[in-house]
Amino acid sequence: MKSVLLIGLGRFGRHIAMELNQLNQQVMAVDNNEERVNAVLPFVTNALIGDSTSEEFLSSLGIRNFDTCIVAIGDDFQSSLETASLLKELGAKQVIARASRGVQEKFLLRNGADEVVYPEKQLASWTAIRCISDHILDYIELDEDYSIFELAIPLEWEGKTIMQLDIRKKFGINILGIRENGKLNMSIHPDTIFDAGKSMLVLGQLKAIQKCFHI
Repeated sequence: MKSVLLIGLGRFGRHIAMELNQLNQQVMAVDNNEERVNAVLPFVTNALIGDSTSEEFLSSLGIRNFDTCIVAIGDDFQSSLETASLLKELGAKQVIARASRGVQEKFLLRNGADEVVYPEKQLASWTAIRCISDHILDYIELDEDYSIFELAIPLEWEGKTIMQLDIRKKFGINILGIRENGKLNMSIHPDTIFDAGKSMLVLGQLKAIQKCFHI
């Protein structure tokens, strides 16, 4: 179990709080808006109303005691920047900050953030990838070149094995797992058969995926 300080409880921050609650993590939530703080109380260990740009307030939280500090402020970039900087000055082990534009990402990384999340950009990428084909069920970008895709098994693959299709040699794509009825099987071998009604996780470049699945 990790101890997380979550600062900023708008829609993005609230969803993070809910997900961390599902993962049984300890979360201290902070926002300067009482209504937002009250809204997340069912999902967090503790919550406080306070100004995260105040060094005195942040110091009172014991920043060094948290495994991760998340700055999820979305409507005031100046406050987000000041908060990330103060957290690092106060000894934060890891600072993850939200950006809504590329230039914000650069400033945050230069001023205290160890990692920057860009939800709008990530959602745009997911939506664009998802809409280009009915085969693509999910998508996770690993870096500029490689991504993991969850795809429906094509009709022409049904009843065939991984060895027969040999897509790793043909397209440079790796089969990571097969999902059936919501359960993921990662024990993949050359004789694994592709059946109707299942989906698969594959690792590869977008261009290779497009070529392999005629997207």
